[in-house]
Amino acid sequence: MHDELIARAKAWLAEDPDAETRDELAELIDAGDHAELAARFSGTLQFGTAGLRGELGAGPMRMNRSVVIRAAAGLAAYLKAKGRGDGLVVIGYDARHKSADFARDTAAVMTGAGLRAALLPRPLPTPVLAFAIRHLGAVAGVEVTASHNPPRDNGYKVYLGDGSQIVPPADAEIAAEIDAITTLTAVPRPDAGWDTLDDSVLEAYLARTDAVLAADSPRIARTVYTAMHGVGKDVLLAAFARAGFPEPVLVAEQADPDPDFPTIAFPNPEEPGAMDLAFAKARETDPDLVIANDPDADRCAAAVKDGTDWRMLRGDEVGALLAAHLVSRGATGTFAESIVSSSLLGRIAEKAGLPYEETLTGFKWIARVEGLRYGYEEALGYCVDPDGVRDKDGITAALLITELASQLKSEGRTLLDLLDDLAVEHGLHATDQLSVRVQDLSLIAAAMRRLREQPPTALAGLPITKSEDLTQGTDTLPPTDGLRYTLDGARVIVRPSGTEPKLKCYLEVVVPVAAHADLPAARARATDLLASIKRDLSAAAGI
Repeated sequence: MHDELIARAKAWLAEDPDAETRDELAELIDAGDHAELAARFSGTLQFGTAGLRGELGAGPMRMNRSVVIRAAAGLAAYLKAKGRGDGLVVIGYDARHKSADFARDTAAVMTGAGLRAALLPRPLPTPVLAFAIRHLGAVAGVEVTASHNPPRDNGYKVYLGDGSQIVPPADAEIAAEIDAITTLTAVPRPDAGWDTLDDSVLEAYLARTDAVLAADSPRIARTVYTAMHGVGKDVLLAAFARAGFPEPVLVAEQADPDPDFPTIAFPNPEEPGAMDLAFAKARETDPDLVIANDPDADRCAAAVKDGTDWRMLRGDEVGALLAAHLVSRGATGTFAESIVSSSLLGRIAEKAGLPYEETLTGFKWIARVEGLRYGYEEALGYCVDPDGVRDKDGITAALLITELASQLKSEGRTLLDLLDDLAVEHGLHATDQLSVRVQDLSLIAAAMRRLREQPPTALAGLPITKSEDLTQGTDTLPPTDGLRYTLDGARVIVRPSGTEPKLKCYLEVVVPVAAHADLPAARARATDLLASIKRDLSAAAGI
């Protein structure tokens, strides 16, 4: 067993093009560290609908140049098999460790395979890549990013020519082509032959950002902005300057790219503590709004002053605010969201007489909705310009929420006032998440199995009126690993995360509200119900 493991590691080492991971692997082999070698050679990183994501390091179970070259070669083979062998592949990357290397390797592989390749000029937000695919008429796009994962991770996201991320069966077909690559020596990688784009693509993207705003809207809201050590700052500042908003006050410690994310444990605005520096800056400067992007700037978080201090708005709150804003501006087209997001969007769309659709989790599904005008997901993802960017976009979302805050400010109102109005009009929709991070992935499978074998009949004293196992699919949804419980006045969805070792449970309660005066009591009721559902669900799942 050990001999076979060492042989596999040595074969990998012989082909590894990266001096850093070669040294790392040679040390493990010399030390005879069988446990660590087994962890790295127990299989291969699975290429799925999120592409690849994993910890940096040597071996097939880690993110490294060997894995990326294989992935790029598999993608090239897939494109050729689909008759796209002479097409353009555009490649973007963030500022994480190794991102630029992985992007360059991808360009080399595409060029060697006979495709045309173009690299974005430097680390830029993921939405710029998603825009570039359609803008340049590419047959595919690759973004090297691990989004808001921990610093030691990196990832590889694949888009096809429609500008949205891959969905089945493309993921399995690409994975099969990757598996067919037996040796890296068979993958041609020339030293040149691809293009490095200039700033004209970025200029074209910025020119489109203007289009998300109403021509005559007020532009008076003052913001504090954090880029979370990512790549959003320059593009967001340029977009805000073009729009004529006051220049955002930067959280200086987090303004520039830093792949080590030194001021935060997890570079995700939703994680506890991630917004602390932004809130400190807000207390100092008293803006109307705090805005945060995640490191690749495809997500957007907003925070508001609530009483005497600042609080993050939930993704569902921003999702509803943007929807209400677009409705008030006369938007037409389909409003869409994933099943784990708040049902309030459906109520807003219905009242406005607009089509509404629910999809599986992820913008790869939301972006494919026919006639999409606006799509969002509770994990801080918003698509407000689907004709330009067929994916979530933290830059244009920031512009739109700042426009709404400006309009409300001009009326002497705030985002919280509008949320109150929506609660009175449609019922208080309160959402929360029970999220369990594990070291051992089998715990997630065990929790899902337990819920399937012994499904709860009630949560928080509310009877479950409908229990759905989403592995079977529904009338409107393709199959996915998840469970959905409909309760009297509440909804719960349980699913394993697609990108992190987490079990995620999405909770929503809806409390009717007769008038503004009843809001405090409704909020207290909602808070109690959510806490009780969390407790009962934890017990039922054994987590």
